Amino acid sequence: MRGEAFANASYSVFAEQARGQKLPAVATLFQRVASVELGEHFTEAATLTGLVGSDAANLRAAVEGESYESRVMYPGFARQAKEDGDTKAAELFTEIAKDEAAHHQRFQAALRVLTTGKGSIPKPPGVNPERVRAGMPQVRAARTKANLDTAMHGEALAHAKYALFAKHAQAWGNKALARLFTGAGDIELREHFTGEAALAGLVRSTRDNLTTAVNGEQYESRTMYPDFARKAQAAGDTGAAALFRNDADDEAGHARDFVAARQALR
Repeated sequence: MRGEAFANASYSVFAEQARGQKLPAVATLFQRVASVELGEHFTEAATLTGLVGSDAANLRAAVEGESYESRVMYPGFARQAKEDGDTKAAELFTEIAKDEAAHHQRFQAALRVLTTGKGSIPKPPGVNPERVRAGMPQVRAARTKANLDTAMHGEALAHAKYALFAKHAQAWGNKALARLFTGAGDIELREHFTGEAALAGLVRSTRDNLTTAVNGEQYESRTMYPDFARKAQAAGDTGAAALFRNDADDEAGHARDFVAARQALR
């Protein structure tokens, strides 16, 4: 699921780069595939694993995740980046830790409302979207690069999870909680992920981004998902095996579409 969430987030910023290069057809392709990764692949896997529970259970999961990121992960990443001379990364990690602490407080407050029946769900935080411009990595240390990769995958996963949590809350009539999950998820994707992606040099030219997408989709369709399917079948998890085979077929189609789009570029 982490891979599908990361693909969704990556393709979203690749689409923006394509629009900036006046390549609307490629932008539409990236956005369409991003929607499949989140709306189908991630969501179907989440259903099999029971990721989404009651609103209270979802809030507890969010509180736990935000607590770890704000108190352990990001402060640790900031210290390491500072030690390695990557000042920009240290500053970003410190800023994100503060944001995650605020998310933690909002989710805790929302959980108290659900469990006590008193008070009101906090309003969602505002988002200040950051565009990821194409460029090389802005960090030097291998450790910082690895931490950025870990952080980007975590932010993409949080965005995807909160999207499903919001959908569940909406379905159960808790519109205020749905707005809170959606608002927090927007920050994870449009501020945290994008800020980290800019430092990591995730976005390059559209041709390079298409190559990155082709390589990822071919790996998933030819190696990762077939292997997952074989293991699931051997374990008797026929539902998971069928899902993995279907995902492999989808990713093969995505790879072909990305190859065709790259070939069409002048």
